[in-house]
Amino acid sequence: MTGPEHYRAAERLLSEASFESITGNPVTRDGHPRTPEAKAALIAQAHVHAQLAAVAARVSVQPLAGDPDSRGFGEEDWDEWQEAFHSTRKPSTTDKEN
Repeated sequence: MTGPEHYRAAERLLSEASFESITGNPVTRDGHPRTPEAKAALIAQAHVHAQLAAVAARVSVQPLAGDPDSRGFGEEDWDEWQEAFHSTRKPSTTDKEN
């Protein structure tokens, strides 16, 4: 997933976790009951996606090694991050479910 995809996944998961019944109990978007544990799991998944989006955003604007503002990335680290950041993969079936 790309950084923007992680960001959108985090937003979607938080939105899904935000639904509550009139009595304040967690429910699905359709109004079906959801356990507090399931709501917590959605929030935890959203947190992971948000963290990955933040890393991707930071790496995408990180100055090159040797720049006085580089904040400590060496050239090898920078190259490795760029490779990881720009790599692509096929989405798995679990990506579509999350």
